[in-house]
Amino acid sequence: MILHTLIDYDILRLIWWSLIGVLLLAFAITDGFDLGTGILLPFVAKTDIERRVVINSVGPVWEGNQVWLILGGGAIFAAWPQLYAVAFSGFYLAMFAILVGLILRPVAFKFRSKREEPEWRARWDWVLFFCGFVPTLIFGVALGNVLQGVPFRLSSDMHIFYDGSFFGLLNPFAVLCGLVSVAMLVMHGAAWLQLKTEGAIAERTRFLGSVAALATFVLYAFAGVLLWAYIDGYRITSVINPIGPSNPLLKTVDGHVGAWFVNYAAQPWTLAAPALGLLGAIGAWLGLRMRREIFTILSSAVSVSGIILSVGASMFPFILPSSIDPRASLTVWDSSSSHLTLFIMLVVTAVFIPIIEAYTTWVYHVLWGKVDEQAIRDESGHAY
Repeated sequence: MILHTLIDYDILRLIWWSLIGVLLLAFAITDGFDLGTGILLPFVAKTDIERRVVINSVGPVWEGNQVWLILGGGAIFAAWPQLYAVAFSGFYLAMFAILVGLILRPVAFKFRSKREEPEWRARWDWVLFFCGFVPTLIFGVALGNVLQGVPFRLSSDMHIFYDGSFFGLLNPFAVLCGLVSVAMLVMHGAAWLQLKTEGAIAERTRFLGSVAALATFVLYAFAGVLLWAYIDGYRITSVINPIGPSNPLLKTVDGHVGAWFVNYAAQPWTLAAPALGLLGAIGAWLGLRMRREIFTILSSAVSVSGIILSVGASMFPFILPSSIDPRASLTVWDSSSSHLTLFIMLVVTAVFIPIIEAYTTWVYHVLWGKVDEQAIRDESGHAY
């Protein structure tokens, strides 16, 4: 018996759909507070030493946190090649803007304190703000477009045609989702800064973080209402073959308003995801107001997780619906790599993900504690 047949093809597809979600969650929770901290930097730190405290709160960990984004991109490329092809070609300019932010961020970290001129450092501080705000906004805008359907189609030989434009992505609902993303990660960044700083920085952080937590609750709830009442969702109307070939054109799909909420009615336990998104935001708000540091960061992480999981729960089994040819929509069952490829990747993942998790846990354990202003002054040759 061939080894990879020990796990059925449909189970492997489900596992990899789940693993992509896990990688995205890991990125949002860890690198999310990095991005949120960058957005907050110009507003919670008024002096140069305060800004250095904020930067050094994430300086030792941000590079490791980005590993989850790299793993997620690589996993999509290998496990869901059609998704990778459509997303990275259709969202090309948006992806380029994200990459500009992610490329400039390490430059800003390294060069900001190389010179002592206030103007020099202030410019790099705003670069860090840009590198936090722009990727965060675009991630949300992209997700909003995915929920509405992306304007692509497939030819009979699986050739991909994208009929949209960059500015077409900036529709009202997608921009609203972008604002949800910004508010969510500002809340998460504030939870992190409350954990890692003290004094005036922490006080300013609590105020702005409280506003962001309430904004997350309101904007996310409003986006949910719009999605239920006005936005077309998609449902497969033909027989589903979980072990069928990776050919999206073999199915039929219907689109109608409210279709994204069918899964919640069929599987009520999935309502836990949006509930956690809302309750976590309220918990983060309470934690910031009550100065409960651990409770706040955990509540914020729960909110981030719930908001992201609610998208996966509502869309399943769709991964990337098409707004102009619903039949071409990519789903869990018809857009994956081969059975053997998914199995080999699963074996590799089972080996390396625990190693990465163990190392990450050890790093956070070693770096646990507050970032002290005096320590920054004393370690001027080593701190950012």
